[in-house]
Amino acid sequence: MANEKDVHACTLDKIISLCKRRGFVYQASEIYGGQAGAWDYGPLGVEFKRNIQNAWWHYMTQLHDDVVGLDSAIFQHHKTWEASGHVAHFSDPMIDCLECQARHRADKLIEDYCAANNVKTEKPVDTMTHEEMKAFIDANIDCPACGSKNRKYTDVREFNLMFKTHLGPVANEASLIYLRPETCQGIFTDFKNIVQSNRMKIPFGVAQVGKSFRNEIIFKNFIFRTCEFEQMEMEYFCKPGTDEEIFENWRKERWNFYLKYGIAEKNLNWHHHDKLAHYAKDAYDIQYNFPIGFEEIEGIHNRTDFDLSQHTLVSKKDMSYMDQDDGNKSYTPYVIETSAGLNRNFLMFLCEGYEEQNVGKDGKDDYRTVLHLHPKLAPITVAVLPLMKKDGLAEKAKEIQHQLKEDFVTDYDQSGTVGKRYRRQDEVGTPFCVTVDYDTIREQKDDGSPNPDFGTVTVRFRDSMEQERVKLTELVGFLHNAIRNYKPVVR
Repeated sequence: MANEKDVHACTLDKIISLCKRRGFVYQASEIYGGQAGAWDYGPLGVEFKRNIQNAWWHYMTQLHDDVVGLDSAIFQHHKTWEASGHVAHFSDPMIDCLECQARHRADKLIEDYCAANNVKTEKPVDTMTHEEMKAFIDANIDCPACGSKNRKYTDVREFNLMFKTHLGPVANEASLIYLRPETCQGIFTDFKNIVQSNRMKIPFGVAQVGKSFRNEIIFKNFIFRTCEFEQMEMEYFCKPGTDEEIFENWRKERWNFYLKYGIAEKNLNWHHHDKLAHYAKDAYDIQYNFPIGFEEIEGIHNRTDFDLSQHTLVSKKDMSYMDQDDGNKSYTPYVIETSAGLNRNFLMFLCEGYEEQNVGKDGKDDYRTVLHLHPKLAPITVAVLPLMKKDGLAEKAKEIQHQLKEDFVTDYDQSGTVGKRYRRQDEVGTPFCVTVDYDTIREQKDDGSPNPDFGTVTVRFRDSMEQERVKLTELVGFLHNAIRNYKPVVR
C-alpha cells in the first residue's frame, strides 16, 4: 500500500490535470484529436510563461551592464545552417520496428530500458556507434509500441531534426529554407552589426528569447519535449584565453538564478558532457529532478570561435573583432553560451511549487493543493475577494481591484465561501489575497463609536495562510515590499 507521502507526491499526471483544469496548458487542436508535440498555453499559462521570461531577461540584461538584447528572424538564409553545421550534423539516431513500423529514437530507447531495468551499458549511450546501438537493442529490447519479442528492427540511421520548406512560389534549391532549430545563429550573423551600432566592447553578451523548431522523433512527458518550443539564450563573446574563467563564472550565475526563484538546490544537478558537440570545447547541463527523474533544463557551453569562424568561411565576410584596448589586435572571439528552455522552465517551476499540503487541525486531514510560486512568477499576483456580494462589498472590492491593476496582475472572485476562494487561488499560485469585509467600508461600529479598522483590508499570504490587516492607502506599497522580501518555501 502506498504511504501518505507517495499518495500526495507531485506526479506528471497531476501537473497535466492541473494545467488543463486551471487554464495553464491545453493540448493543441484537441477537438481534432490533438496534435502530437504541440501545446497551447491558456490564460494563466501565458502569464506564467511571460513572467518566467521577464525574470530571465531582467537577470541577464538589466543586472548585467555588458549584455544587450536581440530579436532575430526565425527565417535565416539556408547557408546559415550549412555554416553552423546543422545541415550535416543536427540529427538523432533513429530505428524502426519492422513489425509495426513504429519509429524510435535509438539512444532514448536504450536509456529508458536501462533505467527501467537497472542495467548499465559498457559505455555511455551517447558514445555508442550505430552498430553498437543496434546490437544492444536487438539483444535486449522488445518494441515498446507493439510489444513484439521478435526484435526485428531496421539499422540505426541519422534523422535530421530541421523542418525544411521553400520560401516563395518556386520550390528549388535557391528557395530552400529551414525553420530555425535554435535562436543563437541570428546572434552570430548579427555580431558585427551589434558591435558597430552599439559600440560594444569585448567581453559582452547578447540575449535572445524566441521560438525554435525541431522535428523530434518522439514526443513525450507533456511539454518537456515538443517540436515547437521557446529558448532563452545568451551568447557571451570574449577574448580567447579568457574563455575558461568566463565559462565557470556563467555556470555559477545560471545556477544562482534558479536558487533565487525558489528551486531547491537538492533538486538541481550538474551533468558534464563526455561526448561534445562538434562546436564545443566544454559543456555542462543544469538538470532538474522532475517526476520523471533528472533532466536538462539549461545548457552552458564553450562554443570556442567555431560559429564566427564558420560564418566568415561561408559568407566571405570578416567576423573578427579589432580590440582597441589591446593594441588594435584582431581576433575571432570565443563564445560562452547559456541556453535555457522556457517551456522546460515552465514545467520545472510548476513541479517545484506543487504541494498537496495537509492543513487539517486536531488530527483531521484537510489537504489543499498549492503552488508555491515566487510572486514575480505567479500568473496572478493579487486576488481581491469581497466577503459577501451584498451591502456594497462587491462594489468596493471591484474598486480596489481596479486600483491594484496598475501595479499587479489581479483577479476578482466572489463565488462561493471565502475559504473555497482561497483554495482556488492557492491552486494557481496566487501569493496574496485581499479580502474586503464590513470593516473596510463602515466608519462606525454598531454602537456608534469610530471603527479603527475602517479603510483597511485583510491580506492573506498563500504560503503561510497567515493574515494581516493593512490600510488601503498603504496596500500597494505593502504588496511591493512583500514581493521584494519574499523568501522561497524550502521543502
